[in-house]
Amino acid sequence: MLPVVGIIVPVFDEAGTISTLADEIRDVCDEAGLTFQIWFVDDGSSDDSWSEIGRRCAADKRFHGIRFRRNYGKSAALAAGFEHVNASIVVTMDADLQDDPQEIPQLVYAINQGLDLVSGWKKSRKDPLSKTLPSRFFNLVTRIVSGIPLHDFNCGLKAYRLEVVKSIKVYGEMHRYIPLLAKWEGFYRIGELQVKHRPRQHGRSKFGLERYIRGCLDLVTVSFLTRFGARPMHFFGSMGLLAFLGGFIISLWITIDKLVYDNPVGDRPALLLGALLIIVGVQAMCTGFLGDLILRGRMEERQPYIIAELHQNAAGSPDETEHT
Repeated sequence: MLPVVGIIVPVFDEAGTISTLADEIRDVCDEAGLTFQIWFVDDGSSDDSWSEIGRRCAADKRFHGIRFRRNYGKSAALAAGFEHVNASIVVTMDADLQDDPQEIPQLVYAINQGLDLVSGWKKSRKDPLSKTLPSRFFNLVTRIVSGIPLHDFNCGLKAYRLEVVKSIKVYGEMHRYIPLLAKWEGFYRIGELQVKHRPRQHGRSKFGLERYIRGCLDLVTVSFLTRFGARPMHFFGSMGLLAFLGGFIISLWITIDKLVYDNPVGDRPALLLGALLIIVGVQAMCTGFLGDLILRGRMEERQPYIIAELHQNAAGSPDETEHT
């Protein structure tokens, strides 16, 4: 029987917080009557984090640990946790004690009410303006681009149905866009809850302003993948066709101008612009064509859909399917 809730905690140089966080999570879950398992994922820590995790695992069989050989990043830590967790509901949270374990029961309750994913919203953040202002701008842009009405995409405190974490692929810096990845896989019931955000008591933040630059680049990537990942020709072909038509019209106009009015052609910038647009258009359409060929090879190895439910009668013929 699956545990009720599995909690995944990425750890990077947080030896001073692990014991306190583990006690808080255990007490909250026990008080709420939740059967639980906790996965600490040590993302290549250089302090005593792994030793702390080992002591906790030895004392309580509900605690588990994964250790990376080096620092791979939060996305890799979450991916490892998603791979190993075995629970009907999965909760993720940071290890720095800024996420409050007291929020776990209400996140679990929201999932039990029918949501696929519920994200925390740190409405009142205990961080300096150097972090909160860029974060608000980043979340605004992400909300507009993704169409998902969340205020805090980067909040580490989230809860998921097990099917969600087993369906998505998290890599690079994509942990910021897990709601968008889940939506892409057909999990549209996404909600948000205001959660308490506590001031940092130990260590220092592992993230700098450069994460927002990487985040913007990743937003472009994930937006392209979710919209055109299965049909690259629609993206590159559309741009290529527009460029080709623009170049063709310019070249046709120059040709007519030369034949009718005998105006010189060689020294006209429009000639170079027309030729450039035609070349760019052909290259873009070829890129889309090659993308479709590569995608076709991959699709032959896996089904291009996920079955949510299957009703099958005794004769063995399906009478109702739902594809997402």
